[in-house]
Amino acid sequence: MRIDVVSIFPEYLAPLRLSLLGRAQEDGLLSLAVHDLRDFTFDRHRTVDDTPYGGGAGMVMKPEPWALALERVLEEQLAHDGAGLGPAPRRPVLVVPSPAGEVFTQAMAYELAEQPTLAFACGRYEGIDERVLEWAGEHFDVRPVSLGDYVLNGGEVAVMAMVEAVGRLLPGVVGNPESLVEESHADGLLEYPVYTKPASWRGHDVPDVLLSGNHGKIASWRLEQQLRRTAARRPELLDGADASSYGKSERAVLRELGYEVADGRLRRV
Repeated sequence: MRIDVVSIFPEYLAPLRLSLLGRAQEDGLLSLAVHDLRDFTFDRHRTVDDTPYGGGAGMVMKPEPWALALERVLEEQLAHDGAGLGPAPRRPVLVVPSPAGEVFTQAMAYELAEQPTLAFACGRYEGIDERVLEWAGEHFDVRPVSLGDYVLNGGEVAVMAMVEAVGRLLPGVVGNPESLVEESHADGLLEYPVYTKPASWRGHDVPDVLLSGNHGKIASWRLEQQLRRTAARRPELLDGADASSYGKSERAVLRELGYEVADGRLRRV
C-alpha cells in the first residue's frame, strides 16, 4: 500500500516512521510519503490561509495550494498503482479528517486497508475551502472522517491514528495475525481482560479459569467478559447486534445484562 499525507506540519507525522509501521516501510509492505503543503505556494511568505467569506473568526485554508498538492499526490499514486495504464483508472481514496465527517471505526479501517493507495489531507485553522473537496471529488473518492465528537487543532493527530489503525491490518505488518482477530471491535465487542505472570500480584489474583488449561472454558469465560465489558462501557454496540452465534450460556449472560434476542438480534429490555 502507498499512503500520501499532505500537511503544513510534515514533521508532525514523524512517529509514523517508528515501531511496526516503520518496520513495514523498511520491509516494503507500506510506502509512506508526507508532503508539505507550503511547497505548493508561490509567495515569499508561503501563505496557505486567508480570511473567510461571510466573516467569522479564524482563517480558512486556500484552495490552490491544496489543488496543486493533490494533483501531485494523484499523479504519484496512479503511477504507484499502475491504474493510469488501463482504460478506466481506479479512483484513489482521499480521507479528510473533519469533525463534520463520518465516524472512523474498525470496520472502516478494514475497508481502507483493502485499498492500494490512500491519501490524507490534514486541515488546519477553520478548515479547508469547501471547493477543494468538490474539486477533489472529480479525481478521488473523498471521505470526510471524524475520530469522534470533539475538535482537534488540526488533522495530523487524526491521520496518525487512522494510518496506524489501517497500516497494522496490512498482511505481514503484525507478527501474529491471530492478535488482530482477538482484539476490541474485531467481532463487534470490546476485548476481554488479559493477564500475565505472576499469577498473584499485590493481593490480586488471575482468574482461576485462565490457569485451568481448559481451552473451552477459557474461550467461554473470555466471551462472557467481552459481553459484560461491552454492556458496561459501550452498550450501544450491543443494541441491534447479531445474536445468531450466541449459545445458551451467552444468552443467559445477556438476559442478566438486560438484553433479549428478537428476530436474531439483541434488544435492550
